Amino acid sequence: MPEDNKKIIGLSWEPKLPSLLFGAKSGSQNVQESSLVYKPNSELIDGLFVPPNDPKKVNKLLKKQVKDTTGKSWFDMPAPNLTPELKKDLQLLKLRNVIDPKRHYKKGDSKLTTFPKYFQVGTVVEPISEYFTSRLTKRERKATLADELLSDQSLKVYRKRKVREIEEKSQPGGVDKWKIKGKSSWKRAKQRRH
Repeated sequence: MPEDNKKIIGLSWEPKLPSLLFGAKSGSQNVQESSLVYKPNSELIDGLFVPPNDPKKVNKLLKKQVKDTTGKSWFDMPAPNLTPELKKDLQLLKLRNVIDPKRHYKKGDSKLTTFPKYFQVGTVVEPISEYFTSRLTKRERKATLADELLSDQSLKVYRKRKVREIEEKSQPGGVDKWKIKGKSSWKRAKQRRH
């Protein structure tokens, strides 16, 4: 008998799974590798997924499957994804002592490059008793902290005043820079003119 007609005896099974992504073709395998359902062919043995024998690799797989949280003592608070809006809000919180001149805070972590890994973002709900006194109207409410601070009129006035003061300090004073304020300044002014 020719060898081509021999039938292979043994277990050879490979799952034919449809693509889990919407809009993807059924023949393509664009599924994430972290998915527990799909494993690439290189990790399949006879079409079945067998975990590795190496304990380091097993621990690595287990760490990937564990959710990134703070732990039971902090009520399993998850680590949020840092979006550009969240980064701006965190930077504003670190610079909060510059925003309001009348308020003073403890000196905290001043590095702007490092952000906390675990944090939560919430919304402030006013009590019913403050409905007419210190409540933000719908027009004043903004999506992020940065938008809210940029739209605040009292903060705009303070910011403009501070910018004007800084510009006046840094600009040369016109005629004042040539005024004689002593013999040494008169000599320096004479040297600049020549």
